[in-house]
Amino acid sequence: MDARKFTRYTAPEGLLRDRVILITGAGSGIGQALARAAAGLGATVILHGRSVRKLEALYDEIRAAGHPEPAIFPLDLARARGEDYDRLSGAIEEQWGRLDGLVQNAGILGSRTPIEHHDVAEWQRVLHVNLTAPFILCRCLLPLMFKSDDASVIFASSGVGRRGKAYWGAYAVSKFGVEGLNQVLADELENKPGIRVNAVNPGPTRTAMRAAAYPAEDPMQLKTPEEILGVYLYLLGPESRGTSGASFDAQ
Repeated sequence: MDARKFTRYTAPEGLLRDRVILITGAGSGIGQALARAAAGLGATVILHGRSVRKLEALYDEIRAAGHPEPAIFPLDLARARGEDYDRLSGAIEEQWGRLDGLVQNAGILGSRTPIEHHDVAEWQRVLHVNLTAPFILCRCLLPLMFKSDDASVIFASSGVGRRGKAYWGAYAVSKFGVEGLNQVLADELENKPGIRVNAVNPGPTRTAMRAAAYPAEDPMQLKTPEEILGVYLYLLGPESRGTSGASFDAQ
């Protein structure tokens, strides 16, 4: 879906006040920028990532700015077991009793390799982190989102998840899967107006993953994560109620 009218979306003050939002991959890049922005708009943000150091630094930054106190939940999605997901859902239920937003931002690139030479273990790892883990998170956290009056799930998509490109291997295939998961889940929840499900393709953004994929590219020619947050904030806020099953471009 063309999201050009949302790329310049200006979130009103207090847009996300009193909402509880889990952002995966919040330690850097788009996830980090979105966590800052959501907290600044009044949300209680649950910060997920692999690096405790990065999450603690972001926690301190949000607190120093006077925003609602965030929570930290470090978890390596490549190694997480069932009890780890249960611990996450249990902690959210005990402290807040619901979940208003789930931004499935975490992901890994893997190597850009021809299919005929692709390492099988790496293929499995990329598919697991980028596709299976988001499914598991939905499976575990949807009951908490049903307890919200206005809940939003956002999946991280990609241009190569809509039209495949040579050498993008497991990453592209995982994002095709994310697009499918988005559509299937949205269709299943069609009769539940209190929850919406959408995907966002961030486009070329100045992140570490982009630099790894395009090492010869000048990052200063790319938009920063902070510059592409309009559609994310729109989808997390109440103005997007009723919009579900769509796939947006952030640029």
